[in-house]
Amino acid sequence: MGQRVTVEPATFTLVDFDAAELEALVEGLLDQLGLDGPLTLEVDERTPLGRAVITSLDPLVLEVESGALQDARSLRSFSAVSSTNVLGRLLLRVRDRLDPAFGEPPADTDLTFPQAAAWDAYSVGRLVRLGHDRFDERQRRLYQFRTRHGFSDVADAAFAALWDGTDLTWADIERLSGDAAAAAA
Repeated sequence: MGQRVTVEPATFTLVDFDAAELEALVEGLLDQLGLDGPLTLEVDERTPLGRAVITSLDPLVLEVESGALQDARSLRSFSAVSSTNVLGRLLLRVRDRLDPAFGEPPADTDLTFPQAAAWDAYSVGRLVRLGHDRFDERQRRLYQFRTRHGFSDVADAAFAALWDGTDLTWADIERLSGDAAAAAA
């Protein structure tokens, strides 16, 4: 059997990351989320931006710009907390996509900003309940959701349903997102 997690590049030269540390972090998340490999994590270390997407489910490939894995207070330095948040969110999306009962969401690159914010709220809420809590994550995600859906009681209720949600489907996420956006119009 091949390696379960592959990190590319194997040696970082532009950022202070350790491929073995990233590999272990992803292995732990796969175990916690009940996902199998193999998984390839492609890190673009040439940019401090934070784009992170699933580019393939079979084989499983995640593409991440190095800024998504960095410590925001120390450019080029690895942050296990940020990495867990970003990679855990993506892996929960993978788990959703692999579950036939979830439905068929668009590819990550085809998600609208409101759809992405809604799915992020659902994913990160579950990640927090699994023990990966950042002191500011709920407020950060609420603000992100509000900027895409409007600042209203309807948007706040939709966010709460997503954040606290379990076993939601893509149709549920679209409905909650749509209801919040409609209230802002």
